[in-house]
Amino acid sequence: MTGHVVDEAAVDAVLTASRTLVAVATMSLGAAAEDTTIAQYRALVVLASRGPQRQVDLAGALEVTPSTAGRMCDRLLRKGLIRRHRARADRRAVRVSITPAGRQVVDQATARRRELIAGILRGLPARRQSAVAEALQAFAEAAGEIPDSQWPADPVDLPAASPGAGAQREAAQAGVTQ
Repeated sequence: MTGHVVDEAAVDAVLTASRTLVAVATMSLGAAAEDTTIAQYRALVVLASRGPQRQVDLAGALEVTPSTAGRMCDRLLRKGLIRRHRARADRRAVRVSITPAGRQVVDQATARRRELIAGILRGLPARRQSAVAEALQAFAEAAGEIPDSQWPADPVDLPAASPGAGAQREAAQAGVTQ
């Protein structure tokens, strides 16, 4: 991270825009919002965008304690949106991955969010839309967000009880897992 001076007007602008984006994110969950909190949805997005991870690494990505991530994973597991498995190399490490049902929640919310954002952008001339896109792309990159186009392919739906299923999936996604 560089030591640039922070422009308070930029902070204010992003803060104001973030309220709109939070509203769009909430609206985009649609029917899933009844069963999935924004925090749980964020966990699904991290797993969809970064692939299977150790539960402790998911906690770090979400900036929550491992116990909080564990409880969140318990809820997502009961809903069938994630899968837990032990890493073959280290049986103590619990890895989590998104299920096809979890990926569907993310994909549907993303499609709805795309529609809502397009509706907002229609109110701007093309040159302002380009300026917004450039600024937000730089902001997302600075935050370490991964563009949708770089997300791993949909997970393989392997049975949770299958010996080595997690290791097979991990090997298949080794090039994209962070």
